[in-house]
Amino acid sequence: MKHLTIIIALLATFSARAQKVFSVQYSSQADVKVFVVEYASQADLKVYKVKYSSQAGSNDGRWFFTEYASQAQKKVFFTDYASQADLKIYFVEYESQAGWNDTSRKHLMY
Repeated sequence: MKHLTIIIALLATFSARAQKVFSVQYSSQADVKVFVVEYASQADLKVYKVKYSSQAGSNDGRWFFTEYASQAQKKVFFTDYASQADLKIYFVEYESQAGWNDTSRKHLMY
């Protein structure tokens, strides 16, 4: 049980930067393929774009888009169709609205 607690703590520490993302041009370059839906209720994740990298969340929907792929923890590709995506997202206007609707997809952003 002690070891499990340590492993979970380490995973939480390493995932703290998972919300720094970079948008790639080709799907083959991506860690996660995402599709932007029209309504928040259709999304797996509601995303709020933060202005500074220090504001990026720990897999809670606060994303900071980096200038270079090497700065990001996840590379995402925006698909044209929902069927091509691993994750459906919706961009929200306020930070308090960000978060997961479907936590079964949460592992994609770790």
